[in-house]
Amino acid sequence: MNKDQLAQVAIAMTANGKGLLAADESSSTIKKRFDAIGVESTPDTRRDYREFMFRTEEAMRDYISGVILYDETIRQTAKDGTPLVKLIEAAGSIPGIKVDAGAKPLPNFPGETITEGLDGLAGRLKEYYDLGARFAKWRAVIDIASGIPTYGAIRANAAALARYAALCQEANIVPIVEPEVLMDGDHSIERCYEVTEWVLKTVYEELFLARVFLEGTVLKPNMVVPGKKAAKQASPEQVAEETLRLFRNTVPLAVPGIAFLSGGQSDVEASANLDAINRLGPTPWAITFSYGRALQAAPQKAWSGKPENEPAGQKAFTHRARMNYLAALGQWSDTQEKAAA
Repeated sequence: MNKDQLAQVAIAMTANGKGLLAADESSSTIKKRFDAIGVESTPDTRRDYREFMFRTEEAMRDYISGVILYDETIRQTAKDGTPLVKLIEAAGSIPGIKVDAGAKPLPNFPGETITEGLDGLAGRLKEYYDLGARFAKWRAVIDIASGIPTYGAIRANAAALARYAALCQEANIVPIVEPEVLMDGDHSIERCYEVTEWVLKTVYEELFLARVFLEGTVLKPNMVVPGKKAAKQASPEQVAEETLRLFRNTVPLAVPGIAFLSGGQSDVEASANLDAINRLGPTPWAITFSYGRALQAAPQKAWSGKPENEPAGQKAFTHRARMNYLAALGQWSDTQEKAAA
């Protein structure tokens, strides 16, 4: 383990308002996204879509610190034969890789899941490092519903995250630790706080027991928000207050950065909440974004699978990346959002 390298990469991933582009959708997930815009999902169309984003010079250079890739994508080459990883590096961004095998039903725990993928992970991480990956992602999924989550499910997922993180660092790859408390359902913001606090405290206990080097990690959590079906929704200011209160109670100071998942929030909502959180700073951690849909929905729609629409897709991507960059600095506004659109 090269601790200096791990710490430098972790800091670079979340510094100066830049954030992560989560372009790690599985083939089945991106098919659903493409179906929605009438595009057939093939290796070439998936490549073409990601290539135009990685070639969006302003967005990649000024607003994106790193890109989370899928196994297929990290091996693909652009139309001119350049490895996609090299396009990311040329833009000054850091390539990363999703390494989990997805959430599967957890035996004896109805309605709960465990993320799989630890078998053979050490060998895969070595290969991914050789392919250019310098950080990785593993997502644990915690749902809130009647009778769940349970301690058993939280502990099992936290232990898997810790084992993954230790294996990453052994391969000189920075682990993104992603315990996502889902915003599905009708639970209150108070219930979200309670469950997320429980999850984060358990995760950091397991990371400690696994001897994970916290300075070489990045946390990718959910914000503290009510469920999408909750009768009472929350303002960005309330989300910010509850989320920062949570972090001060759970996240060790050694962690260099926090990069939020969007978790089903709309594009503008994800930016507004991130901005409100950063306006309450300063904090001991760099706080930025690691968004998938909240960065990509607009570019996908603008592109719609047509080469002649790539400039429009790039414009939409640059706009969303810039809005989230401003939000990570606490400088976003609804006026800028509309003026730049």
